[in-house]
Amino acid sequence: MDRAPQAAAPAPREEWTGQVGFILSAIGSAVGLGNIWRFPGVAYENGGGAFLIPYLVALLTAGIPILFLDYAIGHRFRGAAPTAFRRLGGRLGRWMESLGWFQATIAFVIGLYYTVVIAWALSFFVFSFDLRWGDDPVAFFVGEYLQVGDPGFSFDFVPGVLIPLVIVWVLTIVVLAAGIAKGVQRTNVIVLPILIVAFIILVVRALFLDGAADGLNALFTPEWGALADPNVWIAAYSQIFFSLSIAFGIMITYASYRRRRSNLTSPGLVVAFSNSSFEILAGIGVFATLGFFAFQQGVAVDELESLTGVGLSFMTFPAIVSQMPGGPLFGCLFFGTLALAGFTSLVSVLQVVSAAIQEKFSITRRAAAFAVGGVSAVLSVLIFSTTTGLLALDVVDQWTNNIGIVASAILTSVLVIWVARKGGELRYHLNALSTFRVGSIWIVLVGVIGPVILGYMLVSRIISLITEGYEGMPPWYLVVFGWGAVAVLVVGAVVFTVLPWRRSPDDFVAWPAYPPSATEKSGAGSKEVRS
Repeated sequence: MDRAPQAAAPAPREEWTGQVGFILSAIGSAVGLGNIWRFPGVAYENGGGAFLIPYLVALLTAGIPILFLDYAIGHRFRGAAPTAFRRLGGRLGRWMESLGWFQATIAFVIGLYYTVVIAWALSFFVFSFDLRWGDDPVAFFVGEYLQVGDPGFSFDFVPGVLIPLVIVWVLTIVVLAAGIAKGVQRTNVIVLPILIVAFIILVVRALFLDGAADGLNALFTPEWGALADPNVWIAAYSQIFFSLSIAFGIMITYASYRRRRSNLTSPGLVVAFSNSSFEILAGIGVFATLGFFAFQQGVAVDELESLTGVGLSFMTFPAIVSQMPGGPLFGCLFFGTLALAGFTSLVSVLQVVSAAIQEKFSITRRAAAFAVGGVSAVLSVLIFSTTTGLLALDVVDQWTNNIGIVASAILTSVLVIWVARKGGELRYHLNALSTFRVGSIWIVLVGVIGPVILGYMLVSRIISLITEGYEGMPPWYLVVFGWGAVAVLVVGAVVFTVLPWRRSPDDFVAWPAYPPSATEKSGAGSKEVRS
């Protein structure tokens, strides 16, 4: 009797070429749009220099511990988020897999609109050469460039957005299809040094502008009374949480491509502190520039508007560029770095989805890249390159980040530490391979402190969105694009969990063995750690 044909053995898992490649790629993921346009304004509005205290506390008690958790899960269970969580879950594998798909769906949704902001930055990079926005950058951005309409759904495409958006998607698909070492890593190795050098030049130039000192004083003068405000601490945890690329599959996926014997915690510290250093550097550059703008306007810095997000980047900064010596060069540097920072983060976001699809359906990385990239590009163009694209982006981003990602982090901590009871195993994995060892306090931070703080953030934000709405937009619009985005995350998690695997991920043995034998325990501390 003939035997049933056996599935071909899986190809060896892709790997980073070494520790440096992984670190640069992880930093490239963490350093994104939020570092440049979010941190400076958040710090300024929440105590100035005093904000650095809760910021550092949040980094040490939530950011780094959850980053280590992602590293441990991805590296030990050798897969994208759905694969890793399924293997981690044991008897609860199917339920845990759904958490992985929830994270992958979050990454998919973020990729749809994150790409559009990069397209805007590319457009404004070109506009900087002749200061095309003229004397009224706000009217230019909202009216002439985006042609913003009323809340709704439009098929009136904006060519100025559509063309660079298609270019960004083509570049992204090419990088994903090239793989981890030749695509993602090579992109970060090339782009990240250019980004850092260009941004340092931008910051140095800003420091020599008239009024720069006033801007820095506005940012760093501490308001110690702000430390008594719980909302300031929540803002600090929120900033750390969103800027480190944690809890929605990126670092799980990235860690899964590290070699079996790889130092995990020390590179994690390098990534975390590099990200925070770039945020502080961005704060210096942005507020030195805002100080110049206030000086030119004859007003105080606190009288300026649009100090964060889209308004800062595409309304306030063009106005500043128009008034400063060498404005076109400064504009090219700013929008160029914005596009580069966004692109390295975008690649990491979509790698989460591509890797998950590749493993679930046992297809090649190129097939996964073209499938994920193709579907994403079509949806991105249809939703965000039209006259209603800006409004849709604002709402989807608000709900996906403040509800989707925060809920994902809470579920990860609770399910991994308390339901699957994997805290001890993951701590052992980190310590068996790494030079910087974590103590039992790590489990407390990940399993107790993190969920409590994030739970408060989630509940308070949900209550605010339900009772107060958002930016004065119609309730039906918030239901469709806001709560609808959350529904997509949940439905996506369920659907992809139910679909059958082409090759079962359960035939897997985690390494090193846990619980360890007496010999392994005695030798764990002296193991050679190779990257």
